Amino acid sequence: MQYVPPQNILPHPTHFIPQHFGYVILVFIYSWVMLAYLALKVGIARKKYNVKYPNMYSEKDPIFNCIQRAHLNTLEIYPQWLIFQLIAGAVYPITASVLGIIWVTSRFTYAWGYYSGVPEKRMNGSYGYIGLLGVIFLSIVVAFKTLLSTG
Repeated sequence: MQYVPPQNILPHPTHFIPQHFGYVILVFIYSWVMLAYLALKVGIARKKYNVKYPNMYSEKDPIFNCIQRAHLNTLEIYPQWLIFQLIAGAVYPITASVLGIIWVTSRFTYAWGYYSGVPEKRMNGSYGYIGLLGVIFLSIVVAFKTLLSTG
């Protein structure tokens, strides 16, 4: 009896990943850098304005509150963006990546506007809705394409 080594019947994991999905992954890494930056700014502001844990806001320094809100507002929408970015990127990786870059970059602009101490300046980052609404729209398209596919 001759030994026949077992054959791997599972395809290589990268066979399931769309060709240009690496761009989507790089956008996720860019978003991590953005979140780390916003968190670092809050940590530095905590020391500067003497806001001790577990306090979320300062009763004396509205600038700290603006820095904190820029970070928290981003965290509030981040999970939804991640899901829509992933869905859109699975089928439209290049388009989703461009939209993701727009959204992530807008969060820097949003934060810098907020950091000014004039909360209305956060709206300088409102162009990020192009990226967010874009990946939501693409996710809806993916959903319908999946539901309507015959193959």
